[in-house]
Order: sequence, then C-alpha cells, then structure tokens
Amino acid sequence: VQLQASGGGLVQAGGSLRLSCAVSGRAFSTYGMGWFRQAPGKEREFVASIRWNSNTYYADSVKGRFTISRDNAKNTVYLQMNSLKPEDTAAYYCAARRTLVVDIATPKAYDYWGQGTQVTVSS
Repeated sequence: VQLQASGGGLVQAGGSLRLSCAVSGRAFSTYGMGWFRQAPGKEREFVASIRWNSNTYYADSVKGRFTISRDNAKNTVYLQMNSLKPEDTAAYYCAARRTLVVDIATPKAYDYWGQGTQVTVSS
C-alpha cells in the first residue's frame, strides 16, 4: 500500500489549503485514515482521523478550522484547512490503518504512511 500526499505550500495567516492523500490498492474503503503533523524539534502529533464509516475526530487545536473527508471512489482522503495560523506550520503526513482501534490519535495505530507535505503559514 502506498500513500501519496500533496497540496502543501506557503500561505498567509488566515488563509486556506487543501491537502490530498491518494492511496493505492483495493482496500481503501475499509481503512481508517489519519492526518498527523510534525514541526521541527517536536513530536509527531495527531490532527484528524476518519473511520471507514466516515466518523471523524479532531485534535482540539484544529477543531472548527480543519475538515477531514474521504472519497472512496477516488481512494483519496482530504484535509481542508481554513483559518490557518503560524502554529499550524509543519510537515503533514497521511496514514492508514487496517484495523479498528479505540485510540485513533496514536501514530502506532497506523500501518501505512505517506511522505510529508510541508505547510508553512506566515504571519
């Protein structure tokens, strides 16, 4: 399984970006999907997750500003980011998990990872 993230870039504070993550294979609709981010010198942190049934979960820091969604026909998960802040600057990673888990916010729950896409928010 391969994950390809895209859509990062440089944006001013208050702006928006949409990240995409294309997933190979036929089992995408059964995967739980997540977005994580990692800033320099910091640990990777949970951003958002969507289950196979489209239930969604968000970190408190992005709730109300970010929206995770999925398109099973396109094997793609999205992260719409609005009202961006400088503290959102990080490399963003998409991830997929094959099994149902309770703690969807821990990186260890995920089986497959994409490469990072850089998001930089200027003040």
